Amino acid sequence: MPRRSILTERQRAALFDLPTDETLMLRHYTLADDDIEHINERRRPENKIGFALQLCALRYPGRLLSSGEVIPEKVLRFIAAQLGLTGDHVLPYAARRQTRQQHLHALRQIYGFKMFSGQRRAESEGLA
Repeated sequence: MPRRSILTERQRAALFDLPTDETLMLRHYTLADDDIEHINERRRPENKIGFALQLCALRYPGRLLSSGEVIPEKVLRFIAAQLGLTGDHVLPYAARRQTRQQHLHALRQIYGFKMFSGQRRAESEGLA
């Protein structure tokens, strides 16, 4: 049975797309000193910017970046500038699937993010 969509494409985009408005980027994607310390624990530039992008997307709009997702140029430039990098550094990010998984694991450990799946999802839906 196909899944019904409650939201229109426009509504879904408003909720889940990365912000490109300067005010929203300043509010949600300005990295704190401790964020930059954690980011700089990554060795390669592509891993630094990839880790930062994952962190920002988890904070707002509260989702994981999907593999191969196209990041808006404004967002890339804004985050890269804070790290002294360019947006081009993200191109080779996560050539290894394990890198992305390791970064997501590290983000959960450092910032306390929880995955919404399995038992937690069942509990929230009243199934457990």
